[in-house]
Amino acid sequence: MKISARNVIKGTVVSVDKGATTSHVKIEISPGQVVMASITNEAVDALKLVAGGSAYAVIKASDVMVAVD
Repeated sequence: MKISARNVIKGTVVSVDKGATTSHVKIEISPGQVVMASITNEAVDALKLVAGGSAYAVIKASDVMVAVD
């Protein structure tokens, strides 16, 4: 796989929670460190994402982040 994003982290899918059109996918990237992505249900099916499977968290710097103290 070749991709232009700089932050590509391999992990294990912890859960896939499907909604009406969007799924929340949790990926454990190291023990106790989990990232979550919201992607379409079609993408979940195309990537064949299931709990326990391998996946990459690809983080693009142009995305908006939210933080609080």
